[in-house]
Amino acid sequence: MATGSVKLLGVWASPFVNRVEIALKMKSVEPEFILETTLNKSELLLKSNPVYKKIPVLLHDEKPICESLVILQYIDDSWPSGPSILPSDPYDRAIAQFWASYIDEKWYPLVVEFMKAEGKEAKAAVLEKISEGNLLLEEAFIKINKGKSFFGGDRIGYLDIVLGSLLGWVKAIEMMDEMKILDETKMPSLAEWDKRFCSDNVVKDIIPQPEKLAEIHRKFHQMKKATSN
Repeated sequence: MATGSVKLLGVWASPFVNRVEIALKMKSVEPEFILETTLNKSELLLKSNPVYKKIPVLLHDEKPICESLVILQYIDDSWPSGPSILPSDPYDRAIAQFWASYIDEKWYPLVVEFMKAEGKEAKAAVLEKISEGNLLLEEAFIKINKGKSFFGGDRIGYLDIVLGSLLGWVKAIEMMDEMKILDETKMPSLAEWDKRFCSDNVVKDIIPQPEKLAEIHRKFHQMKKATSN
C-alpha cells in the first residue's frame, strides 16, 4: 500500500475535485485539503500543474498528479488494498474509460453550453443535444451494470464517480434555469442510479447540495463582474 503525505489542491464546489475526494474516501485515505481560489491561483498550483494551471492536483509525497481521470487511476493503482475503482477486466476497463472520455469531452460540455446559452430557444436547442446524450448514457448504464446497482456493479466504481460527481452542478443548473436536463421519464434506470449514488455513504457528504452550488455560481459571477470593472 502507498504511504507518505497526501495533499489535494482544489475547491469544494468543483466536481472534478469531488471525484478525487470520493476515490480517496473509498480507499480510506484522508488528504490534507489545500483550498484554492478560482480568481487568484496559488504559486503551488501553478508550480504543480504548469501545463493546464487547473485543479484538482493530487500531491503524493510532494509529487504532483494532475487531471481528475488520471488521478482516479493513480489512486486505484497506488492503494490496491481498498475497493477497486476501475474494472479489473481489460475490456471492461477500456469500455469504462471510453464512456468517461465521452462524459468529459462531449456530454458535460453541452451542459455548460446550456448554462451559458441566452434565451429559451437557444437553451432548448442545446437541451435537445443533451437529451440525445442522455439516451446513450442510459443504454450504456443498462449494458455495463449487468443488472446491478452501479456502473461498477454492487458498489460505486470509476464511471459512477465520473458521472455522479457532475450531478450536483446539473441539478443546480436545472434549478437556476427552471428547465429539466435529466428527464426521469426518458432515462428511468439512470434516475434510480442517481438516487442510489447520491445517498451512498461514500458520496453524500462530498457532492455539494444544488442550492449551495447555485449560490456560489451567483457570487462568483458577481466577483468576476466586480474585478472586471
